[in-house]
Amino acid sequence: MPAKKGTAKGVLYLQDGSYFEGFGLGAKTTQLGELVFHTGHTGYSEILSDPSYYQQILCFSAPHIGNQGVHPDDLESDKMWASGCLMRDHVGSFQHWRERWTLAEYLEQQKRPALSGVDTRALVLKIRDSGNLWGVISTETSSPKELAHYFSKKMSMEGRSLAEEVSTKSAYHWRSGSSELLTQDWFRSSKSKRCVVLDFGVKRQILRYLIDAGFEEVLVLPASTRAQEILSLAPDLICLSNGPGDPAALTKIISEVKKLVGRIPLFGICLGHQILAKALGFETYKLKFGHHAANHPVLAKMSQKVEVSSQNHGFAVREKKSGSTQWTHFNLNDSSIEGFVNEDLKVFAVQYHPEAAPGPVDSSYLFQKIYSGEIFTKRGWG
Repeated sequence: MPAKKGTAKGVLYLQDGSYFEGFGLGAKTTQLGELVFHTGHTGYSEILSDPSYYQQILCFSAPHIGNQGVHPDDLESDKMWASGCLMRDHVGSFQHWRERWTLAEYLEQQKRPALSGVDTRALVLKIRDSGNLWGVISTETSSPKELAHYFSKKMSMEGRSLAEEVSTKSAYHWRSGSSELLTQDWFRSSKSKRCVVLDFGVKRQILRYLIDAGFEEVLVLPASTRAQEILSLAPDLICLSNGPGDPAALTKIISEVKKLVGRIPLFGICLGHQILAKALGFETYKLKFGHHAANHPVLAKMSQKVEVSSQNHGFAVREKKSGSTQWTHFNLNDSSIEGFVNEDLKVFAVQYHPEAAPGPVDSSYLFQKIYSGEIFTKRGWG
């Protein structure tokens, strides 16, 4: 495909020596990251600003990206965490009434590169067959040879401890809810309830839904906060957030979480799910190409109901028999673990994203059940 007149060419160079050309947009720069593909057709603003994508390059499988521009209300954090992105066709003109910036303008603000005109179908099939590869995306050069030095050693997400790099550096209160009504029969207690969120890369929508559920106080703490300090705050619930990297590398965080188990009800999402599993003695492993989508079917084991879920993780919890811990949810695409509960310890966690953003809100009711405490009983998680 020839370069468009007046449009500079760029390139994605992969660690196996292959490369994909495209037309550069956004910032003129070069960035390294693990290449992953996302199969959602909407929500690129939420995806690019999700801290879970730190040190990753996103390949969008949807054919058109940029149609809705970018609006601050759609961002899941105050910066773009993904290293860059790839798309088949970029829609660059103002198309939507809410648009504040074009996607290209947002990328330039965030000093991140992107390529359009990429054969994303071939790239997705390559990742599916080969597994995740590391790549370098450049809008500064179109010569693969100039980028080969980035792979002087084998790159892997395994062993990377990234949660503290994306976490808040100081505690803060979150006070705003969402603009949508998640369910029509919210349970609300007359008692004021406090939720402490351990920030491993928390998305804003998680915080909004905790407010929607009824928590009068949502306090976000750095990932490195010690268990003793958390307990001194006397929370009614501790939420372990999503985030990037290998859960097995978070040894200090896991050690502190172990001290919380059985003391205060715990709720984990995505990386928080994996950290809680590690704290209970289970293992995690690297998926071949991960789950990055807004359309993964999840089966609730007890009810046999299927929920369509939003997902973003490259690691998973290994299933192992345990008398007190029940595996509650499974991915219908590959049978991987998607949720567990320990009623005795008041621990519940899901691998997928009940807050969506983007994606379906099939699982948003979990925030209500977490608030009421019903989730820690068989009636709640079944």
